[in-house]
Amino acid sequence: MSKEPIAHFEAASTLAVVVSSNEPLLFLSADQKVIAASTSFCRTFEIDPATIPGRALSELGNGEWAMPKLASLLKATASGSARIEAYEIDLKRSERKTRQLIVNAQVLDDGNKDHTRLLVAITDVTDARAEAKQKDDLVREKAILIQEVQHRVANSLQIIASVLMQSARRVQSEEARGHLHDAHNRVMSIAAVQKQLSTSSGGIVELRSYFTQLCESLGASMIADGDRLSIAVTVDDSSVEADVSISLGLIVTELVINALKHAFAQQETGRIVIDYRSDRTDWTLTVTDNGVGMPAGSDAPKAGLGTGIVEALARNLRGEINLSDANPGTAVRISHRGDADRRTRIPAAA
Repeated sequence: MSKEPIAHFEAASTLAVVVSSNEPLLFLSADQKVIAASTSFCRTFEIDPATIPGRALSELGNGEWAMPKLASLLKATASGSARIEAYEIDLKRSERKTRQLIVNAQVLDDGNKDHTRLLVAITDVTDARAEAKQKDDLVREKAILIQEVQHRVANSLQIIASVLMQSARRVQSEEARGHLHDAHNRVMSIAAVQKQLSTSSGGIVELRSYFTQLCESLGASMIADGDRLSIAVTVDDSSVEADVSISLGLIVTELVINALKHAFAQQETGRIVIDYRSDRTDWTLTVTDNGVGMPAGSDAPKAGLGTGIVEALARNLRGEINLSDANPGTAVRISHRGDADRRTRIPAAA
């Protein structure tokens, strides 16, 4: 039985599929004459469907499809020596916007073994590329804007800190001077946070350098004699998200301020150590001094602003606060264990 009717049926089926396709498709002969074009192709590239069958690809439209490189690749594909995959071309048309296209082509077996046929799929990516470029431009503009804001914030914080120090020098009240110094130190802490965030990548902060920078800032503003008092940082390779780093940094600031103000009044020398360790979702932050220790009973100081700040921040981090005797000195430990939601209070702080 002859196979000719089957071949004819398969060819007709292929033509029907090509013409009805929602994607821009061309069905070409080996010599690159158009056998059929999808309605989508004609609509996308504004070509009259009646003018297409039997014409060479290079003759479509106003000749804009006459591209030597594309013709060479199609010829190689028809011979079986190459295959067009994601080939990018620019379709240039007079008085119209240049379109960016991606072309894929392959030999198609339509049932007729005596003739080579090519199926060419064309995707217009002009709008997608323009949208992607617009997004990239917006990201760059946003980065520049953020950098400018960070610069202005840093300058503003330095001005505020300077004004606080000048005010502290002018006031007569020791209590008022102490409050102004505390405010200055807290502003410097925020400035250190801001500086670290401005250099962090993807909103992730590496804690060792952050705590080191923070403690250097606190030491410079509060320690007059570096041979008498010192601050050390022992932190592992932990990195945390920006919002967590802010809370941890403020906790360290308050505990260091508290230790510098109260732990070493009766000592010639002293040392404060900030230690941080983590294991997956578990972490522990410890601030230890080798000072006089925490007074007990009626001698214990009343909880102040620093205590409230530390408790609020620890609660926000779902951390447990523990105060212990470091023998000598005091150790304040904030620890987090998975989803633990345990709370304790620091007996007293500045």
